[in-house]
Amino acid sequence: MGAPDVQKVSVGPETAEDPLFDPQLLAGLDWSDVKHMKGGVTSSSPGPGLRVRPLCKADYDRGFLQLLAQLTKVGEISREKFEERFELMRGSSGHYYITVVEDEERGTVIASATLACELKFIRGCTKRGRLEDVVVSDQYRGRQLGKLIVTTINLLAHHVGCYKLGLDCRDE
Repeated sequence: MGAPDVQKVSVGPETAEDPLFDPQLLAGLDWSDVKHMKGGVTSSSPGPGLRVRPLCKADYDRGFLQLLAQLTKVGEISREKFEERFELMRGSSGHYYITVVEDEERGTVIASATLACELKFIRGCTKRGRLEDVVVSDQYRGRQLGKLIVTTINLLAHHVGCYKLGLDCRDE
């Protein structure tokens, strides 16, 4: 049995979906040093019908908050509150990079992870990255999407100048 057929898909929104950060940051990631993933999966080729891209405002309607609820308590968040927080994050000059995997056929967000960057004085005023809120929909587990999103965030952290990346997770 050979490797699964992997369809080339674009990185980032194909329309003006109001992304949290520039989708070209994901397109510019260098996967050449990454250990081979089953099926040749990368952020630019995550699998048939899937797309890796920045969080967009429209993801409020694509199940982003419901996905996060599989990870932790989310609470009641109105569209207005979501959009206010989105704009605060986007306006923070490169401190938040929420990256999602979308099932384009269903129009739903099925995986997500956050790169939060802290500004430091050490190492020549560089940044430290924190990997947070990693979640894959329970309906899509076992497809290497967790590995894909974590590797994408790791590459993105180095691409935006983080000298290291730490994982923040719960103790359970």
